[in-house]
Amino acid sequence: MNFIKFFIPLAIATLFLACEGDLKPKQLFEIEFAGKTNEFRNLDSVAVSIKNKKGKTIDNVSYSIDGKKLQIQDDKLSLDVTRLGLKELKAVIEYEGNTAEITKKIKILSATAPEIYTYEIINEYPHDLNAFTQGLEFHNDTLYESTGSGGNAKSFIRKIDFKTGKILQQKDLAKNYFGEGITILNNKLYQLTWRSSIGFVYRLQDFKELNSFQYGESKEGWGLCNDGKMIYKSDGTEKIWLLDPETLTEISHIEIVTNKSIFNKANELEYVDGKIYANVWQKESMMIIEAESGAIVGVINMAGLKNKVKKHKNLDVLNGVAYNPTRGTFFVTGKNWDKLFEIKIKKK
Repeated sequence: MNFIKFFIPLAIATLFLACEGDLKPKQLFEIEFAGKTNEFRNLDSVAVSIKNKKGKTIDNVSYSIDGKKLQIQDDKLSLDVTRLGLKELKAVIEYEGNTAEITKKIKILSATAPEIYTYEIINEYPHDLNAFTQGLEFHNDTLYESTGSGGNAKSFIRKIDFKTGKILQQKDLAKNYFGEGITILNNKLYQLTWRSSIGFVYRLQDFKELNSFQYGESKEGWGLCNDGKMIYKSDGTEKIWLLDPETLTEISHIEIVTNKSIFNKANELEYVDGKIYANVWQKESMMIIEAESGAIVGVINMAGLKNKVKKHKNLDVLNGVAYNPTRGTFFVTGKNWDKLFEIKIKKK
């Protein structure tokens, strides 16, 4: 009888301790912000605390995002991150000789609003009215263009004398591929297709196909550009993917954000001096995106250009942006436009 009286409380205590030991970190702790919000701006200082669900003795808490440790002082966390967008805040909690890790999804937007820009037309040049422009890029003062297919027309890549519109070289894609953006790096031309989840690599001098590659997590193929080392790829979502130019593997991504929201629909891309210039799908505007952070630092109002081209039944949206480093100007056109515009971008 005495044994039973002793055994039952001991069994209950043992069971209780076992249950406590089996608790997951999120059952013990939770990250909480003042105001119960999970949306912030970069460089914000926000009040943060750990909800202690089981009354544990907490010795220390450290926070990080993307592997970068964040500074905390007086229970205020300094949100200083390199890449913006949807993030996972990690808290490492040291308590009673144990360590627990918990996370919380938050949204970090740009610290500042985009500046507004406009354009000045420098020159107008002829452009193939039947070219459904998807990608545009200069190399050694020669213009390269890729198109999508429409009706019975095939997608193609071509080399053009931009001053006359003369086609210097062209390669058609197989009819089952809808061509998208291009970029040129290390004497190779890279081209996307839209929904086939495949891209192509060509030798620049003669457009001989060298390789093809499959997409990874990205949804579709839209625009391409490069910074001399990495290739950037848009897919119609809020993400711009960074690709290794040798393996074409999607290594990481940035997310496109303003100071108010996460943004999508970046189409054709061009990289210039740490910024990505991106056509906005179905809009007469372009974004200027900080390539490292994803912050939209500028918006270019391109209204009025479409009114300057020939009107016809197949006339479509603004698309195609290329920077000419020799001239220090941008060249833009649209799908089935009969003109290519050389412009300078300036603050409004």
